[in-house]
Amino acid sequence: MSKLEKLLQRIRNNPKTVRFEELDKILTRQEYERTQPRGGSSHYVYKKPGNRTLTIPRQTPYVNECYVRDVLEALGF
Repeated sequence: MSKLEKLLQRIRNNPKTVRFEELDKILTRQEYERTQPRGGSSHYVYKKPGNRTLTIPRQTPYVNECYVRDVLEALGF
């Protein structure tokens, strides 16, 4: 099992304790393009041709569970 697969399995098992950096790693490896915020915004936008656009706020220490579930749904898990 690769590190990415282990990370995905951990996120699926407990979506309440996922850091923004972990979601960012998964989405960039799945070929999503990240647009960073301008003017002090904390929301990052991830786009991939043919797929829906995901907007994720950078929160500390963990991202809200609803955003994690949106990412898992977009990736087909």
